[in-house]
Amino acid sequence: MSELTKSNVFGVFGKIPVSTLAVSGLYIIVLIVGVINGFTFTRLISDSLHLFGVWAILVLANVPSIQSGIGPNFALPIGVVSGLLAMVLVLSLNLMGVVFLIVATLVAIVIGSATGYLYGRLMNAAKGSEMAIAPYTGFAITALFSLVWLALPIRHTHMVFFLGDGLRHQIMLENWNANALLSNFLSFQIFDLEVRTGELMVVFAACFLMWMFFRTKTGIAMSAVGRNPMFAKAAGINVDRSRILANMISTAVAAVGVVVYAQGFGFVQLYDFPMMMAFPAVACILVGGATGQRAKVTNVIVGAILFQGLLAIALPVFTRVIAGTDVDGLDGVVNQIRMIIQNGIILYALSLMSKGGK
Repeated sequence: MSELTKSNVFGVFGKIPVSTLAVSGLYIIVLIVGVINGFTFTRLISDSLHLFGVWAILVLANVPSIQSGIGPNFALPIGVVSGLLAMVLVLSLNLMGVVFLIVATLVAIVIGSATGYLYGRLMNAAKGSEMAIAPYTGFAITALFSLVWLALPIRHTHMVFFLGDGLRHQIMLENWNANALLSNFLSFQIFDLEVRTGELMVVFAACFLMWMFFRTKTGIAMSAVGRNPMFAKAAGINVDRSRILANMISTAVAAVGVVVYAQGFGFVQLYDFPMMMAFPAVACILVGGATGQRAKVTNVIVGAILFQGLLAIALPVFTRVIAGTDVDGLDGVVNQIRMIIQNGIILYALSLMSKGGK
């Protein structure tokens, strides 16, 4: 290999973030170990695609907040709670199947936009401290709605506790024929590879719309605010309004994302469920190559495939490798590994931000 070719190869790899290379390497190793231990390659890829399909839109919600200069959306639980509230309201009306999915999505966009506006006002009042305030805002809204789920005057048999008032921790969507609607739409199977076409279509449509938005005048102005707010203000861009709009879009996308997530798994989870949702989503987009200042749709796709794909195949592969090991104990080990990778990536990205790294 010539020196020129070597320099080109090292130049390409040098542009890939450390977090992307590390998780890619680990993902490939787990794939190889899984195939060696009897799993088919297509089965492992199928599991990876499923988690990608239910998580990708939640990861996409980070793009507007990063591009507008607010940083990764650690207040993602606001959008998640908005989507959960939309689904609970629609389910209480006993809407079934596709009608439930469409109406819940529309209601989630409305509620998410409203809560995103309020959150955007808060972020404008706390400029410079967004990263410190955002996680606690998400925790606070989760705790508040833990009381709301108990107090809502809903009496649907499949939604309330068997004894007493309050909504259940898990509401099973099969009672409304609303589970796996997107997963089953136009899905097909090749050997062990199950392609959930509906989920992938929704994900790529959302990514395409986000990509198109940031090529409009409004999207370009929002990116300019994130790059240099002083220059954007001098150019006549309303910085505060752009930041509020970014939060509205981010929260609305997260609200839609949790609707897709819920139908993919077949149940709606309430109470503490939204608490930690922001951290895997942030880790995904950082694995994909985003930074605290710049994010692209390609970062969402790459990161969600790698990070969620790794989580999807790690437990079954490790279970097969360590035959006879208690699965519950192994699940805890895999969860700890996930937390180490996830929080390590976030810590790495935040350390670059504190040094002014791009």
